[in-house]
Amino acid sequence: MPRTATLIAAAALTALVALAGCGSRQKLTAVEGMKPVPPAYGAVGAAGPNELLEPSTQSRPERNVELRRKSEARVDDPFDLPPE
Repeated sequence: MPRTATLIAAAALTALVALAGCGSRQKLTAVEGMKPVPPAYGAVGAAGPNELLEPSTQSRPERNVELRRKSEARVDDPFDLPPE
């Protein structure tokens, strides 16, 4: 029994060490021979790494967290048609 516990502990330790290297963060640098990102249409200059990593409003929209206090009648929807 003790040998099995030692093997499990060794396997868990190995997995933790392997996963520890996955979360490292380094400064972004361009690879040699790689062309820079072209500027967006209408932009003054090319965006840097920080601007490219910042999510846009469309990818992270603001949420409306207003809760309903009472039931409300639905407004008429002209596109809510019965199936044909």
